[in-house]
Amino acid sequence: MNDTQVDTLDWNKGDGLLPLIVQHAHDGRVLMLGYVNREALTLTLKTREVHFWSRSKQRLWRKGESSGHVLTLVSIAADCDHDTLLCQALPAGPTCHRGMPSCFDGATPAHPWLNELEALIAARASADPASSYVAKLLAGTPAQRAQKVGEEGVETALAAVSGDRDALRGEAADLLFHLLVLLRGAGLDLADVVGELARRHRADGTQEAVGPKS
Repeated sequence: MNDTQVDTLDWNKGDGLLPLIVQHAHDGRVLMLGYVNREALTLTLKTREVHFWSRSKQRLWRKGESSGHVLTLVSIAADCDHDTLLCQALPAGPTCHRGMPSCFDGATPAHPWLNELEALIAARASADPASSYVAKLLAGTPAQRAQKVGEEGVETALAAVSGDRDALRGEAADLLFHLLVLLRGAGLDLADVVGELARRHRADGTQEAVGPKS
């Protein structure tokens, strides 16, 4: 969405306010719901930080203006009736005032099991390497972890060449697991990788920083 598309929205239906659903740009989790007027939406597009209109305080407010937990804009799209907006953003800390990632209890990422697996890997980091395979990998050197990823990558490629789908599924799972361990050892996680893919997509000219080209 750009400034010229703001005028195409149905501002009359909600007495000048439109609901804005905020979604995590990397993992798909719904973070919050707020309302915007024309000025708040224009400021959001201009500054790339999400702004709202507070119905209780009757004023504009920038998310995170007090807490510092701003929402950096990635994209905004209108629904088919042009009276509701979906915003993809990157949160700088918890979105909810309770200190929770989302204002919706139980909101989960698009692939919640991967996040559970990352949390399990992080928890096993402090375990006894003698009793935990993950702890043993994390206690080793980056080269040792990289070697495991290389081995699993080769086995995945061989399974693909063989045409054995069951073998490919199993080897790909092993590869992904060891890649998550490798990332953990380097202080990164899957969201960092997804974010890099998103940045490349926006940088290659197929998508503007604040939304798809018309």
